[in-house]
Amino acid sequence: MFTFSELCELIKLVSDTRIGGIEVEKDGTRVRIDGVPCPPQPDLRFGAPLLPPQFATASQLAAMALPSSDPAAAGGLGGGASAEENGFLFVTSPIVGTFYAAPSPDAEAYVKAGDFVQKGQVLCIVEAMKLMNEIESDVSGVVVRIYPENAQAVEFGERLFAIRPS
Repeated sequence: MFTFSELCELIKLVSDTRIGGIEVEKDGTRVRIDGVPCPPQPDLRFGAPLLPPQFATASQLAAMALPSSDPAAAGGLGGGASAEENGFLFVTSPIVGTFYAAPSPDAEAYVKAGDFVQKGQVLCIVEAMKLMNEIESDVSGVVVRIYPENAQAVEFGERLFAIRPS
């Protein structure tokens, strides 16, 4: 039989090491403590990982991008370098919601690729539960790429814009 302090030690061990779990047997008593589940491994049989965006790593997401002959559509990335290597900063969604590029359906978009933006300038709206959340730029620079389409659902942490700081 396990004592309370032994069980607490096992729970702390699983929590601190962030392992998937542990199963221990003592004097005929078996205890299983589940921890953090491991993220699913990508299925690369058809080229692109078959993972939802929240489980895909940055390198897997970059691998899913299709090559484009238009440098603006490709985010201005040349020579196979990743966006991080070119010094771009990414504005990500702080919440799950719907991305809107303009304040209303008949209005012009806040920004377009190629526009210069100031720190604190509104870039878009992410609507969640009927609340319109204005997303502002953290830096001054040029908008290199806008990732979601207008009225597209976005996840927490999903990239909305790539900005080349100036």
